[in-house]
Amino acid sequence: MGAVKIWDAMEIAEGARENTSLSEIHSSSLSVDHSLSLPQMKPKIIELCKDLFKNWSNLDNSNFSVETVSGGITNLLLKVSVKEENGNTVSVTVRLYGPNTEYVINRERELLAMQYLSAAGFGAKLLGVFGNGMVQSFIYARTLDPSDMKKPKIASEIAKQLHKFHQVEIPGSKEPQLWNDIFKFFEKASSLMFDDSEKQKKYGTISFQEVRSEIVKLKELTDRLNSPVVFAHNDLLSGNLMLNDDEEKLYIIDFEYGSYSYRGFDIGNHFNEYAGYDCDYSLYPNEDEQYHFFRHYLDPVRPHEVPDKDVRALYIETNTYMLASHLFWALWALIQAKMSPINFDYLGYFFLRYNEYKRQKEKSILLAQSYLSESGTAG
Repeated sequence: MGAVKIWDAMEIAEGARENTSLSEIHSSSLSVDHSLSLPQMKPKIIELCKDLFKNWSNLDNSNFSVETVSGGITNLLLKVSVKEENGNTVSVTVRLYGPNTEYVINRERELLAMQYLSAAGFGAKLLGVFGNGMVQSFIYARTLDPSDMKKPKIASEIAKQLHKFHQVEIPGSKEPQLWNDIFKFFEKASSLMFDDSEKQKKYGTISFQEVRSEIVKLKELTDRLNSPVVFAHNDLLSGNLMLNDDEEKLYIIDFEYGSYSYRGFDIGNHFNEYAGYDCDYSLYPNEDEQYHFFRHYLDPVRPHEVPDKDVRALYIETNTYMLASHLFWALWALIQAKMSPINFDYLGYFFLRYNEYKRQKEKSILLAQSYLSESGTAG
């Protein structure tokens, strides 16, 4: 599978300046090796910051401190604090993209969306782009733990913020991308070859004919639900939610998987993330917890006045698209198993997600079919 270069830092920064009023986006052609240790990486990060921000170019390297904020299985986040000539200390976040993530992420789409989402008050402000990452303003808040998302007060705030997020208009096509992305992932994931014989043997046990059949049938069912199309986050796990406890302010961050998609998918995918990093799907929210979320999502001002039929409709929608979330990330994991140098059992993650899909399938599909039959849209 040949690599497709879908983003160039200089070109996209120029496009951002032309298409928006964000003329202060800086750009650099430099890249930083994601695999370096922090001590090895620090001088590279300082060099990058000096190249991006000319007012820092003459500062001594001792004026810079670099620390890891978090390292997920794709991106690495660094906090860079800089003591400026006037004595003030400012901090920025440097995000390094994981190697080969361009196979599954459209960086150009991400950057375009970021400008409009930032203007609407979401995420950190984009300050600069470089060869394999971006620099953003630093958010003074803590990243949520998976267990936080289930707390009623936090759950209602996430629901309110997601309602607002889904109102943002992003220029360009409003065509939902979910099934396009799933079928693209399927085409790549079903034609892989692994050098590792054990991986190849395990990969060979997957019936892609079965997987494709499941995708087609689920798409046909979800199409009948008429879920509203919104600009969706598509990756609303705890690591992409931050909370300033003192100000009680919640932040939705990291829009790299953002696209026009279905409201039900964004919420169903979020509920799957209650399982946390251990993928304990027994933590998936129960009906009462979901209804609490839905009411605050559907009407952030008067949640208890939302008609029961609207809550029920969103419940069906969410728990059908929840299945699509498992298929999406299962196929994503297969591509990562081949392309990513990061030490993570992506192949095992495929089976974990696909098996959970099969475990949940019958109950969720019967629920949707029953609902469609009752509402007269069984067609």
